[in-house]
Amino acid sequence: MRVVILMTQRSVDAIFQALFLLTDLRALMRETAPLHDLDEEQRAKAAKAVEKLKKQIGILEQELVR
Repeated sequence: MRVVILMTQRSVDAIFQALFLLTDLRALMRETAPLHDLDEEQRAKAAKAVEKLKKQIGILEQELVR
């Protein structure tokens, strides 16, 4: 038996937005390697990205786990 899960455009957009945000966080980690000692501006940028990422995950939960 095959189960098909249809993804909405909203969920696809959320996945891509989440990936872009993770890429931004990854770049920040690369900039601050090896100790990852973030300054105030970098911490604010990371916090903002994490908040946006949480929103995208919330959308995925709504769309895919219903």
